[in-house]
Amino acid sequence: MAIPTTVATGSFRKEFLSWLDTLAKEMRCEELAIDIELAMEPTQWPECCIYVVPKKLREVHKEAYTPKLISIGPLHHGKYELRSMEMLKLKYLREFCYRAKTCHKDIARVIEENEQKIRRCYKESSDFDLSSEDFVKMVLLDSIFIIELFLRSAAIDGLFRRIAACGEDESYASEEDGCCNVRGDCIASKPLLRKHIRQDLLLLENQLPFFILDELHTQFSRCEQNNFISFLKLARNYLFPKKKKDIARIDKKEVKHFTDLMRYPYYPSKACTGADDDLIENLHNAKKLNEAGVVFKKPDEGKLVKLLDIEFKKGYLTNICPCFTCSWLLHCLPGLKRFQCLENTQTILEVPCFEVHDETESIFRNLMALEQCHYPKQAYICNYIVLLDHLINTRDDVEFLVEKGIIVNAIGSNKAVATMVNKLALEITEKNTCYKHLADQINKFYENDWNRNMGSLGTVYFRDIWRGTATVVGIIVLVVTILNFLRPFVFKNI
Repeated sequence: MAIPTTVATGSFRKEFLSWLDTLAKEMRCEELAIDIELAMEPTQWPECCIYVVPKKLREVHKEAYTPKLISIGPLHHGKYELRSMEMLKLKYLREFCYRAKTCHKDIARVIEENEQKIRRCYKESSDFDLSSEDFVKMVLLDSIFIIELFLRSAAIDGLFRRIAACGEDESYASEEDGCCNVRGDCIASKPLLRKHIRQDLLLLENQLPFFILDELHTQFSRCEQNNFISFLKLARNYLFPKKKKDIARIDKKEVKHFTDLMRYPYYPSKACTGADDDLIENLHNAKKLNEAGVVFKKPDEGKLVKLLDIEFKKGYLTNICPCFTCSWLLHCLPGLKRFQCLENTQTILEVPCFEVHDETESIFRNLMALEQCHYPKQAYICNYIVLLDHLINTRDDVEFLVEKGIIVNAIGSNKAVATMVNKLALEITEKNTCYKHLADQINKFYENDWNRNMGSLGTVYFRDIWRGTATVVGIIVLVVTILNFLRPFVFKNI
């Protein structure tokens, strides 16, 4: 049987499918005939944005990617250890429908209309075997749980007023005052539970597409709010209470899910991408750079910077001659830093404050997994962690950066921070880096012998006022000794 050679795209597809179907029947292969349409689907839909974490990344620290309390979406749906929250999802659905004055079937109808679009958001959609009915039910329970959770949190925070649902604890809300408090809410009243749910909602594999959550909220939550609050604002209030300003300017159409939303506050102010294969090479650790004369400091208070906004500033006088640096003087007399002319003679690496706490590793691992899968050419957070991995080799580097206020260590051990940063960079593949130019500038400065010698002068002999005083006294004693030695020969007539 001849293979069709039609050029027109539409007619070629129909003819090609017909040819495959005929071939399958001739081969008596029913499975091939059934799977013809599936085989013609693209390997990845344009809507795809939710991924299973790559195996190599998961093997480094699988707990960081796995929900501990609640499953959202199909990738962890039905797991035995996560079933305890299913009854709470049903309760939240009942109370949401009561307040919204709607039926769960109306909500399910909207989900059914968007089912294929939702499925296409998952890269491994073939990995979960859910019928259309089960899939819609899962999305219904998970999406309404999230919306109701965010609404309860917003009401408790005073963003709007709501009344008690049918059968709801009156200590949570009363129809007389319409106010909400923490006591009647089983999640808000337990900070540890709230923390774990928040962590689970930010995991890459534990996501629903943002568009369906926004659409359901817009259609069914409006009736109970006098001043309608957008779903983006509700998500910002619950998930990122400390970063509201950073997320305020985001267009909801750009947000794919909560992990993607979490990435926006870290987005560099001046986004740039290097050319392919532009990678950091042979960058020295923080202690060595400091010994070579690079001054580490965090940005001045009041200066609006993001975590990834790292700058290398070379003193204008040191460009002329490395000797024209006052770093040694500023080490001894820090009070002189108020004089900008002296400050400008230093070579400074300005690094925004990096806070390390219990959730840091999980947050960054999921952000980096998202970038590896979805933003390989804009992997800004991966670039940042790789740069940090170069700067931090041991706990001594962490201790130095803590002293400079660049790292805030809330987990206690400097060694644990160093280990965490080094492990974060494992199995990360970089196609390019936005810090290539920065690293090249630092390496060029370090390779200059004069810079290293002047750096040693400041860090070794003028580290503080006492050592600086001892150095000056030592120099005076040395000069006087030499003069006394030479006096009988050179200055005998004096």
